[in-house]
Amino acid sequence: MGSQSVRMEVRREAREAQARLREDRKAREKRLSALGEEVMVSLGERDAVIRDFEQRAGRALRQMVDVEGMSLGEAAHWCGEGVTQAEARRLRMLAEAEGSSEPAE
Repeated sequence: MGSQSVRMEVRREAREAQARLREDRKAREKRLSALGEEVMVSLGERDAVIRDFEQRAGRALRQMVDVEGMSLGEAAHWCGEGVTQAEARRLRMLAEAEGSSEPAE
């Protein structure tokens, strides 16, 4: 095999190797893109569920204060050690914000 044909063969092999690398990178980027999308969708779903439960807790706190006549501190104390007055205030504000964005029944 002549020097010219060896060079041509090596160049062809190099181009093929580079093409395989590009395809591998493209496939990896596609997988990574799908995985990144899955992460964001999962976190968005998690946030929506948390928001729903926090609004539910806030509605219960509002009832304790507005209907049962408790102070927010008393309501937080009634809920146990897991709910501070600051957390109760935050949850109640979430419920109030939810109530102001819903149409009247």
